[in-house]
Amino acid sequence: MNKNKVLILFILLLFLDCSSEEVRQTGDNGIQNDFINAVDISTFPQIELNNPTFKDSFGNTVPFLDILKSKEINTIRLRLWVNPFDEHSSFDEVKSFSDSLKSMGFNIYLTLHYSDTWADPGHQIIPQDWQNISYTTLKNRVYNYTKMVVQQINPDIIQIGNEINNGFLHPEGNRYTQPLQFIELINEGISAVRDYSDHAKVMLHYAGHQAAKAFFDEVKDVDYDIIGLSYYPIWHGKSLVELEQNLIQLSSLYNKDIMIAETAYPFTLEWNDWTNNIVGLENQLISPEFPATPLGQKQFVQQLKTMMVNLDGGMGLAYWGAELIAWNGEESTEGSPWENQALFDFNNQVLPVIEVFKTP
Repeated sequence: MNKNKVLILFILLLFLDCSSEEVRQTGDNGIQNDFINAVDISTFPQIELNNPTFKDSFGNTVPFLDILKSKEINTIRLRLWVNPFDEHSSFDEVKSFSDSLKSMGFNIYLTLHYSDTWADPGHQIIPQDWQNISYTTLKNRVYNYTKMVVQQINPDIIQIGNEINNGFLHPEGNRYTQPLQFIELINEGISAVRDYSDHAKVMLHYAGHQAAKAFFDEVKDVDYDIIGLSYYPIWHGKSLVELEQNLIQLSSLYNKDIMIAETAYPFTLEWNDWTNNIVGLENQLISPEFPATPLGQKQFVQQLKTMMVNLDGGMGLAYWGAELIAWNGEESTEGSPWENQALFDFNNQVLPVIEVFKTP
């Protein structure tokens, strides 16, 4: 082999080596092009204190997170409250849990509620420590709190607020009564993410889809990456055709990635504790297409996933309450309102729906 050929071969090998190293570095810096197969398991640190056992598809006792990992769930969604009345969903708990999840190779998807408790279209309560301060100070709190979260937890996806149909941080960030302040407060959170993360994707999260266009019209000048939608048939309509049409419209209008940020469906209408369940009636289902059976649950989630995979800009799907078994005892009136929609049956054995999360 002459010297010119040797030189060309050396340069080619060097280029391939550098290229592969660049790919590895990019892969370690946040979510790239993989479909997001996610579950929200925010209550698991609390459930784990009761030492429940979980079973795989064959009935073998297997650690909960290992079951999720084996079925190619690649992202874990966690809620974060500012100063909750106990330690659950607190910064310390979420930070510790996130570190453990990262060590197993999961992506981290955070939902910042900017509240000490649940935030949703009916509840956007400002944290107690942030009350009775000036609006300028509130904006600083939003920026600095988000900065801390991004620096210390380093999520791959981060929501600025949770189901912010009506705004957040009420009354100052009410979308209807203080529309300019609503946008300014969103921008404070996003600025902190952009300033302190080189990879985190920013999501704006809306509950439902029928009126989503009006909301995303209002935030069209905001610097975010992902449209996030909750979709529960009990609250957001039972037509998957209408859902798909609205998803296509949102994708074409705003040129953003889109995720189903929350969804769930029952595998039974029975119960496993004495806590009233959210879904327990036949008329709350999409019937007869998707009965409340293990197969009906699987087919519902499969149809949503297929819809997202085929959608231009469809980025992923997150299942809410995957872990919410009847963890507090069979006679608890303060247990799970969701055990019939979890990904595990009443014997804590994983359900067939788990197979939907495998790579398409």
